[in-house]
Amino acid sequence: GAAALVGVEVGNSEMVLLYEKSLFKSVLGPGRYAFWKGVLQYSFIRADISKIAITESIEKAVLARPQLAPYVRTYVVDSFEKGLLYIEGQFQQVLEPGVYQFWKNAMVMTVYKTDTRQLQMEMNGQEILTKDKAALRINFSVQYRVADIFLAVAHKEYDKQLYMLMQLALREQVGAYTLDELLEKRDAVSPLVLEAVKEKAARLGVTLYGCGIRDIILPGDVKEIMNSVL
Repeated sequence: GAAALVGVEVGNSEMVLLYEKSLFKSVLGPGRYAFWKGVLQYSFIRADISKIAITESIEKAVLARPQLAPYVRTYVVDSFEKGLLYIEGQFQQVLEPGVYQFWKNAMVMTVYKTDTRQLQMEMNGQEILTKDKAALRINFSVQYRVADIFLAVAHKEYDKQLYMLMQLALREQVGAYTLDELLEKRDAVSPLVLEAVKEKAARLGVTLYGCGIRDIILPGDVKEIMNSVL
């Protein structure tokens, strides 16, 4: 009787893929299994899931099957992204665009992904006082790109930090002008803001390409005075 059976034993840190006539059938978790010989042609792929890398020759399509979801972690890095893979807090590799699959186990794995396209940040309704104490609201925009993914990842929420830097520089530059000067020289403010932030942005892993004041919104009383003058 026993000679007519194929026995398979699966250890705690293993799983076995069961194939019938070379077609994937199921996943065998830890335990003992027996199959009748001769009825169907069985084959098995044994995998050590205590490691991270999938070194066994298993087709990607099989790894993507729902039965393997408890055993496999999948990360997708889009065409406009770059990823950094960390295992137990230690950097392992840069992930170029593609689909990555690893065994799922107790090891902590983190993938940080960053958009590498040129991006635009909108800073709307910035409330700023001019040199002569006119309270304005300014809409401002910044064009930037992540140039160093390691620095960007090291500074968590680098985009929020960039926003703060731009905000402070804009306040400082606008505060150096009277309202009349600002309305006259609004185009001169942007290069000064860019210059003030460029080096600090580089330390966040970001390259600035340009920035500009889109709108200056005057307070109601100033608007009325200007309209009556006009």
